[in-house]
Amino acid sequence: MDAISGISARVEAIESRVRSGPSRMDGRFGDVLNAELAQTLPSMALGYSATGSVPGSGTGATSFGQAGISGLIPTSTGLTPAERKAPGEYGPLTPPAELVGHGNGTIPTEALVPIGVGDHRLWAPAANAFVAMAAAAKRDGVDIGVTDSYRPLAVQERLADEKGLYSEGGLAATPGTSNHGWGMSLDLDLDDEAQQWMRTNGPDYGFVEDVPREPWHWTYRPASRSSVS
Repeated sequence: MDAISGISARVEAIESRVRSGPSRMDGRFGDVLNAELAQTLPSMALGYSATGSVPGSGTGATSFGQAGISGLIPTSTGLTPAERKAPGEYGPLTPPAELVGHGNGTIPTEALVPIGVGDHRLWAPAANAFVAMAAAAKRDGVDIGVTDSYRPLAVQERLADEKGLYSEGGLAATPGTSNHGWGMSLDLDLDDEAQQWMRTNGPDYGFVEDVPREPWHWTYRPASRSSVS
């Protein structure tokens, strides 16, 4: 069983236990949930608490109450969808406030969260949304591969030399301006079925195909984070 399938199966098991248990959850619930997740994906230290807060998300506590654990485990009902626009119509992206001080492409590893695929990491809300999205795709029989995620400045500079600047007909952003450098973008490995799945369902999880000529490039742009210059 791969990591995404394992998460999906364990979430369903935890939800079943929660529904059959007492209606009032005590402060130990977060510890139990973390232990359950650690058995499935030890490398993903999400650190959810009993109140449902997500470290590094900047979103504060999330109530799970009647929604079971949907505030703790990302699901389609617990995420903010993105606006559906054509690539190139989204405009500049506002970087996460908690990462701005680090600088584009110079974010320390511990400030980002693993997405359960290789060594790839993203800004925490984007990482959590990707995990939920990949699990949903897996349930539909679709595999979402990842070839790139957070991109350090040195890598941005190398790619600019190798592929040329996008503004000049190439495929690389000006170093220091890439949304990969904020841990907000992914380059995905998608077959035709997966590409169509992403175009249909990706925006429900906040991910959109936002760059013309790059159907592999997807950015976390939930409507709650409106694009401003």
